[in-house]
Amino acid sequence: MIKIDIHTHILPREWEDLEEKYGYGGWIQLHHMENGCATMVRDGFHFREVKPNTWDPLIRLEECNHHSVDVQVLSTVPVMFSYWAKPEDTYDLAQFLNDDIAQTISQFPHRFIGLGTIPMQDSNLAVKELERCIKELHFKGIQIGTNINGKNLNESEFSDFFRAAEDLNASIFIHPWNMMGELDMQKYWLPWLVGMPAETSRAICSILFGGVLEKFPRLKLAFAHGGGSFHGTLGRIEHGFMVRPDLCAVDTSVNPKSFLGKFWVDSLVHDKNTLEQIIKIFGEEKVALGTDYPFPLGEENVGELIDSNQNISNDIKSRLLGQNALDWLGMNQSDFITGK
Repeated sequence: MIKIDIHTHILPREWEDLEEKYGYGGWIQLHHMENGCATMVRDGFHFREVKPNTWDPLIRLEECNHHSVDVQVLSTVPVMFSYWAKPEDTYDLAQFLNDDIAQTISQFPHRFIGLGTIPMQDSNLAVKELERCIKELHFKGIQIGTNINGKNLNESEFSDFFRAAEDLNASIFIHPWNMMGELDMQKYWLPWLVGMPAETSRAICSILFGGVLEKFPRLKLAFAHGGGSFHGTLGRIEHGFMVRPDLCAVDTSVNPKSFLGKFWVDSLVHDKNTLEQIIKIFGEEKVALGTDYPFPLGEENVGELIDSNQNISNDIKSRLLGQNALDWLGMNQSDFITGK
């Protein structure tokens, strides 16, 4: 059983002062500490502390080997998307982040796969960097946010990006960020516990209601955190679509349930019954191992939720742990032997 983790995040070990480089604030900086960890800082305020496994590939591989993970799919930490910034500056930063991932992969090509980041606030630059990621850096796809500066992914301005991704056969990992209502629920870590699942459902509903998969049926979309709260509210979503077509069915006449089985979600749901539910809803071929490595809300013992579930057959476990990821990435297991 090959084990592929499609949801892992990575940062460069260091980068220049972006506020100084671009001439304005809002950027994340990384300040290394004596204990070997580092602090992510934005405008002088602490954002998050990270451990060396966030940037050190040797530590990553050591931990992968400990958990029998064959391959990690690498993507940047979503706060680095920087869609709020001037497009040319986000484009410049994206190139730097993507080059760093490419360098890590070049050292260990059989253990890491890359997903790039792109300046989604500018369609032309987004497509340009997407093409570079696929054609030059040989990434399998890109990671984008659940919204782009508050705009949903069905907006027409993103059509050129989706068209290019479909033409390039690029896999797209959609990760929550910039959570709606975040400022109204700062206590109890609610942006991460409530906002993130809602953000992912927002992205799925926007894409389905917006007819994105009708316009671009060959898109290979995967959503983080088991699709967020979408699976738990699917009945309500379908019911609303049926009883208020004047509000819900304005851009498509297709029932949202019709699209189940046409996109992927990762397995990061932290609960046995929920895992069984998303397998039933999305399909046993559309759930792929994802852990959110190396962050606290991730799955510490990689694949344990799948491996320990006695209600899931070994054949399905094999799909969840590796084959479904290969299908989403458009790869074969032999690619890791031949080094393609």
